[in-house]
Amino acid sequence: MIDDFLDHILAGGTTEVEEAVRKAAAAEITPRFRQLAAHEIVEKNGPHDLVTVADRAAEEHLTASLTALLPGSVVVGEEAVHADPAVYEALQGDAPVWIVDPVDGTRQFVRGEPGFCSLVALARRGELLASWTFAPVLDEMAVAVRGRGATLNGEPIRSGSPAPGADLKVATSHPDYTTEDQKRALLGLDTEGVHPRPCGSAGLEYLDVARGILDGTAFSWEYAWDHAAGLLLVTEAGGAHTTIAGEPFHITGGNALPFTAARDAATADRIRTLLRGQ
Repeated sequence: MIDDFLDHILAGGTTEVEEAVRKAAAAEITPRFRQLAAHEIVEKNGPHDLVTVADRAAEEHLTASLTALLPGSVVVGEEAVHADPAVYEALQGDAPVWIVDPVDGTRQFVRGEPGFCSLVALARRGELLASWTFAPVLDEMAVAVRGRGATLNGEPIRSGSPAPGADLKVATSHPDYTTEDQKRALLGLDTEGVHPRPCGSAGLEYLDVARGILDGTAFSWEYAWDHAAGLLLVTEAGGAHTTIAGEPFHITGGNALPFTAARDAATADRIRTLLRGQ
């Protein structure tokens, strides 16, 4: 059953998951957009780390629907891990794992801005197989399947390469999420020919890299729910990613940080070199 479903997904049968993601957003997220009461918004680890009733309800909705699609699978979701950090260990196991960020860009969601999305990725033994990035207010659904490319609203997308000599546009971690060493590394991007800016929703930044609007990212945290969907999307669109140590980013953790995802390998290497202060 598990291998049959994975074969189905890898053959392009992503519609059932797309439906599950859309239904969760329609039931739990969009009805609360610009309708949140103050008591429905809670700080987790500080003023920039928020959770809402929509985050929790959407993750519960997705957990039920995704595991029903693939019996024997498990879910590693942002809110479940916050409640029980041991849940994250499932990324190391043999069972297929749905990696879920129900509302990526919660700050934007709370402010009533459209720049948020739901992120779902399917992985097994640390290998990304497929991903879904859905921005419900923008009505954008990006899908990536390992070895089969990336699409946005059903149309293929390619990351391309920056124009020769053009300044690089790079989205970076918010300073609140960086150590002193990482801050120093990110300062390497404050140089001629590069325009760094703080990131918004990580999932939508990855989408912009995948469709060639943004040249790269430089992130200093490694929670799989923020990066798994976008990394596969960028890779399948023709982009590349690397840690500051010159190694591929691993969703199971233990990465040298910061890391970058970029429109092509040359751009990823250029950003990595700047992060290393070279």
